[in-house]
Amino acid sequence: MRDVITSYLNQFDLDIRKSGDARFMDQKCTPDVVCFIADCVINTVQSNQTFVVSDIWESQYFIKNTRAIFNKPWATDKKAQHEYDKFIQQPLKMLGYAQILEVKMIGRQNVYKIKNVEILDYIAQRERNTYNFLYCYFEKVLTDSGLWRYFIDFKKNPQTKESFNELKARYTRFIIGHTGINGEVEVHRIFPKIINVFAVENQLQGAEKGHISKYVFTFSDLMYNRKNWRDLNKDKSITRQEAELQDIDLEQQEAYNAYYVQKAIAVIRKVHSESEVHDQWGNGEATQVHHIFPKADFPQIAHYIENLILLTATQHNTKAHPSNKTQQVNKDYQLTCLLAKSDSIENSLLRFGEKYYRKESFVYVVNIGLATKVDMTLSFADLKRKLIQIYNAA
Repeated sequence: MRDVITSYLNQFDLDIRKSGDARFMDQKCTPDVVCFIADCVINTVQSNQTFVVSDIWESQYFIKNTRAIFNKPWATDKKAQHEYDKFIQQPLKMLGYAQILEVKMIGRQNVYKIKNVEILDYIAQRERNTYNFLYCYFEKVLTDSGLWRYFIDFKKNPQTKESFNELKARYTRFIIGHTGINGEVEVHRIFPKIINVFAVENQLQGAEKGHISKYVFTFSDLMYNRKNWRDLNKDKSITRQEAELQDIDLEQQEAYNAYYVQKAIAVIRKVHSESEVHDQWGNGEATQVHHIFPKADFPQIAHYIENLILLTATQHNTKAHPSNKTQQVNKDYQLTCLLAKSDSIENSLLRFGEKYYRKESFVYVVNIGLATKVDMTLSFADLKRKLIQIYNAA
């Protein structure tokens, strides 16, 4: 999918020196926030419809889910107006600069329209997709602007306080010299959002509290929600304070998980139109999205689309769950589902690349669900043989 994004972006000249627009990126444009705002646009706006910030802000989809995901005040709270304006506006303006949205100034407000629904939908599916987009986008903007080579130099040379400060100072001078921003403070707020995506991609140290980070930056470090609720149950290294918060914020955690599960289910329904398991019970309309490993037992993988499979009602209610007992799982049919899911993922990767599925995510789901350590490098054929061995030995 990165090739698709890059090919699309290459149609445009995104040189900051020509546009004078420093808002090609902004402080709120983290992968999780951009992903969420893109999802709100997809679920609120028709493809040929114009919209403004308030259309997103006042939608029930935004009001309900922004509370669950980011633990912010209710979007209807007037005291939070300034914060929410930036929270929505900054990702929209960034997507506008990237030509994913069309932007026109009418009166005193920006009016938006979806320009590339395929890439917007990809961004909206999950944060990893948004990260892929951001990396391609930054490379394009910085290359067009003559800045990319300095980031490459930072990568090639040892990451030191001096080399970090040099890159930061060069970027600051460039933005102040070519855009309407005339103060270092604002540039320094935005710079980490760019260098940290670059750092994750290349396994480098990034920016933290204005300085070079002590450790190599990771994907989860990029998030606006730095504390990842989905990981609390599985992370043995969480602190006592975090464990206490887990109980305090249980209601939010459940709402958070529910949002991501429903989002994943929607992707499955979009990708597949018939049952993924081709057996004698697979005839008829596929209406059921089934968790291969039950969400009650494995909440940390409940939102993974690689753990979801589309089935007919008969397959779901009589085979996956014997006698429609949803608390029980037919282990033989669980294997059948895993083998079928493996085929679905392999075929999708061959046809679309990582537009919908990731092999690494499927292996992660298998390893969590079966408490095993399947090698990420296995081919799909070897992976299926390994699954059969595991179930036969059980």
